[in-house]
Amino acid sequence: MNKPSRILTFKCKKCSKSVQVFLQKVSACTHIQPYQGICTCGEVMKHATGNKDAVESFLSSDSVTWSHHH
Repeated sequence: MNKPSRILTFKCKKCSKSVQVFLQKVSACTHIQPYQGICTCGEVMKHATGNKDAVESFLSSDSVTWSHHH
């Protein structure tokens, strides 16, 4: 099994600068790999791969302490 990348880079939707998002939790759970970062303009950037429901839950959450439960 391949390990997820620890850092991904995206363009900020607000100011178009590059934003690095970091893998939030490395665990044995393969349902989701959540990423988060903050642009220099202050915009919070989230990204996730994995189970559709878990990804939607993470992306719609405004909590920095979000976690995936089985």
